[in-house]
Amino acid sequence: MPSAHVDTFARDHLPPLAEQPEFLFELPELQFPEQLNCATELLDAHIAAGHGDRPCLIAPGIRWTYRELQQQSDRIAHVLVNDMGVVPGNRVLLRGANHPMLVACWFAVMKVGAIAVGTMPMLRAKELSTMIAIGQVTHALCDVALIDELRAAQQTTPVLRTVRCYHEPSQDGLEAAMARHDAPFMNVDTASDDTCLLAFTSGTTGIPKATMHYHRDVLAICRCFPPYVLRATADDVFMGSPPLAFTFGLGGLVLFPMSIGASTVLLDKVSPPHLLEGVREYGATVLFTAPTSYRAMAAHREALAGTTLRKCVSAGEALPAATRALWRDVTGIELIDGIGATELLHIFISADEARARPGATGTPVSGYRAEVVDDQGQPVPVGVVGNLRVKGPTGCRYLRDNRQRSYVKDGWNYTGDAYAVDADGYFHYHARTDDIIISSGYNIAGPEVENVLLQHPAVAECGVAGVPDTERGQLVKAYIVLRAGFEPDAAMVKVLQDYVKQSVAPYKYPRAVRFVGALPRTSTGKLQRFRLRELDDVSTS
Repeated sequence: MPSAHVDTFARDHLPPLAEQPEFLFELPELQFPEQLNCATELLDAHIAAGHGDRPCLIAPGIRWTYRELQQQSDRIAHVLVNDMGVVPGNRVLLRGANHPMLVACWFAVMKVGAIAVGTMPMLRAKELSTMIAIGQVTHALCDVALIDELRAAQQTTPVLRTVRCYHEPSQDGLEAAMARHDAPFMNVDTASDDTCLLAFTSGTTGIPKATMHYHRDVLAICRCFPPYVLRATADDVFMGSPPLAFTFGLGGLVLFPMSIGASTVLLDKVSPPHLLEGVREYGATVLFTAPTSYRAMAAHREALAGTTLRKCVSAGEALPAATRALWRDVTGIELIDGIGATELLHIFISADEARARPGATGTPVSGYRAEVVDDQGQPVPVGVVGNLRVKGPTGCRYLRDNRQRSYVKDGWNYTGDAYAVDADGYFHYHARTDDIIISSGYNIAGPEVENVLLQHPAVAECGVAGVPDTERGQLVKAYIVLRAGFEPDAAMVKVLQDYVKQSVAPYKYPRAVRFVGALPRTSTGKLQRFRLRELDDVSTS
C-alpha cells in the first residue's frame, strides 16, 4: 500500500514477509481500506458524527469532551510538525503517567503520521537509552516531572534530537507552544499498514524487543475483544491500573472506550486502595487491572458494596481460580479473564461473564484462531499440555530482531505459553514454556502451585520457580509474602507444604519455601519468575 512515511526506517526494518505471521481478516468489520489513520476513526469521527460534547477523558480536576481532546491533539500535532520538525515515520517517545495530556500527545503522533513509542514512567536512563537506540527515536514528549532520566538517556543516545515537556510552566513548555496553534490539523493520510506504534515487551524474558503495529492493528483489536467479549456501551466509564505504555492499558483505557464513544478515568496513582477510591468517586463501571489488584481490593468488602462496577477485566498474568471465586463472592461480578501479548497488541483468548469457567482463560476471541501443539507443530490431544500458537488480524513483527524466527513459525505466533484445551474447546493456562519445572521426571507448572497457595489464608502473594537440585534436577520452590499476623517460621512452612499436598498431586508441593517481603514484578505488575531465584543466595531453605 502507498505509505505516507517520509522517514522509512520502520518499513525498511520490518521482518521479511516470509518471517511474518499469516494475518486473518475473516470478520466483515476487519476489511480495512488502503488508506487509514486510526486517530481519524477513534477521535475525529465522533466529532464529525455530532458526538463531540460527550465526555471522553476524566482525571482529578480535568473533564475533557471528545471535542476538547481533538482540539488539544490538533495543537500538539502543529507543535510536532511546525516547531519540532517531525515528519511522517519519525519515532516520537512518550513519557508520562496516565493523564489526559499523555493521551492527547498519543493522538497527535497518530495525526502527524509518526510512530508513538510508549515508555513506562518507572524506567531509568539505561532502559530508556536501550529503547531509543533500538527504535532510533528522534523526538520525545515528556511530563516535566519525569524529564531527568530522559535527559540522562539523551546524553548517551544523541539520536534523540528534540524533547518538549508538558506540565512545564515556562515559555519552553509544550503548553506555551500549543497556545500559538489554534487551527484544526489535517491528519496525514497514512496507509493502513503504516507503522504507528512501537510497543516494547515488558522484559520478563530479558532484553526488550520492539513490536511494530500498524494503524489497522489498532482498529482491529477494537473490533474483536470489545464487541464480542466485553460488550460495553457508550455510557460506560472505564478505569484501570495498567500504564498506557503497556498495550493492556492503551487498549483497555483509551482505544476500547473511545472506539464506542465511552469515557475513561485516568489516575496517576493506581494502587488497589487508590483504584477502589477512584471507582467510588468517579462511578466507574468497567475496570481493567491485574489479578493481584483484584485480590487486594476484595479484602475491602464494605467499600466495594454498592459501587457502580459491572464489568471487570483481568489480564497481564494468569488469573488464579481462587481470585476469581473471591471476587465473585465479594462483588457478585464474574471476572472476564484474558490472555494477550505485546506481540499481538491485546487479548486474543477470553470468555465473557456468561461463558467464564474457573481455571480456564476462555476460547479464541472472534477474529483469532488458537491451537495447542507439540514441539513439532502437531496438535496435541485434549487435555495434553503443549505450546500455544495464535493467528488473527494482528501478529508479531519485531523491529530488526532475529528473535522473530522463534516467535513466528509456519504462519503462527508462538506466544511462549504452555496451555491445554479441554473437550469443550476452552484453553487452560499452565505456565510460560520456560517456567515449567522438571523435578524427578515430573513436569510441574509453577502457576498451578501458586494458585493452591493463594487459597491459604496466610498467603498474600506468592511465586513459584524451579531451583537446581543435584538429586531431582530441580526443586519446586515457593517464594511467599505472608499476610500480617502470620509468622514466617518452620511451622508455617510445614503448614503450607501440607496444604499443597492435600490440594494437588503430592509431587507438586514446594520442597523449599522462602518468606520474602515482596516479589519481583515488572512496572506493569507482572510477576518476573525468572528473577525469583535472585532472592536466594545459595541455600534453598
